[in-house]
Amino acid sequence: MKNHDKLFINGYWVASTGSARLDVISPSTEERIGSIPDGTAQDADAAVRAARAAFDGWSATPAAERAALLQKIHEGMKARSEEIGRTIAGEVGMPLKLATRIQAGSPTFTFGMYAKLLGSFAFEEKVGNSLVLREPVGVVVAITPWNYPLHQIACKVAPALAAGCTVVLKPTEIAPLNAFILAEIMEAAGVPKGVFNLVTGTGPVIGEALVNHPDVDMISFTGSTRAGKRISELAAKSVKRVALELGGKSAAVILDDADLAAAVKGTVNACFLNSGQTCSAHTRMLVPAGKYDAAAKLAIEAVKGFTLGDPFAETSKLGPLVSKAQRDRVRGFIDKGIAEGAELLTGGPEAPDDLARGWYVKPTVFGRVDPKSTIAQEEIFGPVLSIISYRDEDEAVRIANDTIYGLAGAVWSASDAHALAVAKRLRTGQVDINGGTFNMLAPFGGFKQSGHGRELGKFGLEEFLEYKSLQMRPEAAG
Repeated sequence: MKNHDKLFINGYWVASTGSARLDVISPSTEERIGSIPDGTAQDADAAVRAARAAFDGWSATPAAERAALLQKIHEGMKARSEEIGRTIAGEVGMPLKLATRIQAGSPTFTFGMYAKLLGSFAFEEKVGNSLVLREPVGVVVAITPWNYPLHQIACKVAPALAAGCTVVLKPTEIAPLNAFILAEIMEAAGVPKGVFNLVTGTGPVIGEALVNHPDVDMISFTGSTRAGKRISELAAKSVKRVALELGGKSAAVILDDADLAAAVKGTVNACFLNSGQTCSAHTRMLVPAGKYDAAAKLAIEAVKGFTLGDPFAETSKLGPLVSKAQRDRVRGFIDKGIAEGAELLTGGPEAPDDLARGWYVKPTVFGRVDPKSTIAQEEIFGPVLSIISYRDEDEAVRIANDTIYGLAGAVWSASDAHALAVAKRLRTGQVDINGGTFNMLAPFGGFKQSGHGRELGKFGLEEFLEYKSLQMRPEAAG
C-alpha cells in the first residue's frame, strides 16, 4: 500500500490545502493499492508561483550544469527501475516484464538522452547580421495520462528542464504513484527549489486551475482529443503555447507483395501492446481483398499467444484494462462492432471465463469491417483489431487517411522502397516500415486531431524553446 499525503512544491513535501483523497485501484484485483491528495486550485497556484520564482535562476544555469542534473536523475531512476516497473504493473496492469522494460526503461533512457543532447545542442547561431538565440519558454505545466504514465512524464519534464524551463507536473489520478517516485528522485538529485513541482488531483479542478493560471507560459498535454480541445480553449484566453499528443486510429497497410505472416503478426503485436491502451496502436489492418481469408486465419492464430492474466504472473502477456470504466467502454465498442455487422473472428464482449476479478477484456479481432463503421473510425483503446480489405493501393491509402486522426501507422512490403513510397502518402506523424522499431531520438506526434507539437529527441527539446533575434551592426556581426 502506497499512501502519499503530501505534494512536492518549491522543494518541500507539503500538505494539500484541501483534505480530500483519491484512491488508486489495482486493475487486476479491484482493490485499493494507494491514495493521493485530491489537490485544490490553491495548491496549483502555490506550485505555479514556486515555478515562476525559480525560473530566472534555472533558465540562466549553464547547459552543462542542467545536463549534469539530468544525468543524476537518470541514474536515480535506473537504481529504482525494478520498483518503478512493479509500481506501474500494479497501477496500470501491464505485465511486469514489459512494464520493467518499457514503463521503467523508456523514461530512464529519456532523461539520459537529454543529458547527452545538451552537450551538442546549439542554443544560438549567426544568421547574417543577426544573432539568433533559443531561450526557454518559461513555466511549463505538464499534464500526463495513465497508459504509459512515467514515459509520458519524462517526454515532457526532461526536455523542459533541459531547455531551462521550470515545471509543474499534474499526473493522471488513475496511475499517479510512479510520479511520486520521480519526485523523490528529483529531490535526491538536488533539483533546485521550485524547478520541479508535483501536484495531484482531478482535471476539472487542479488541471483547469493550472491551465488558466496567468503565470503559466506553456501547457504540454497527452490524453484524449476531447480533453485536448478543452485545454486549447482555456489556454487560448491568454495565448499560452500548447503542445498536444492526443488520440489515434492508426492503420497498418499490408501491401500485396508483403510477407503476410510477418505483417499480420507484427500488426497484432502493435495493436495489443499494453492491452491496446496505446495511442499509436495499429488498430486497423488493411489487407488486399484477395488475401483477406489468409490474413484472418493468421490473425486468429496470432491472438492465441496473448495469454490474459495477472500482470505479476510469468505466463501473462496481456493484463487488464486500467479501470472498470475503460473496460466497460471497450466492451461497448465490441458490442457496437457486432451490431453494425462486422464479423467477430475471435474474442468478444463477455468476461474471460477464468478471470472473475479484474478489468479484463478478451483480445478481439473483427473481420470484414466497413471502413466507415464505428469501430473503424473511433479510438477504442483496448485489445480490439479491425481487418479491412481493399482493392488497390490507392484505395488503401484513402482508407488509411480517412479518419480524424493521424498519429501513427505501418506499411508492409517485400520492398522497402515500395513501402516508403506508400508511407509518404499517409497523413500521419510516424510510419513503421516493415516492422521498423520505435526510435526514441525521432519526433513523436501527430497530424489532424491527433494533436500538434513533437516529443523526443532534439525535436522535443525545441518545443520548449522560443526564438529571439538580436540584430547587430554589420561590423559587430562580422
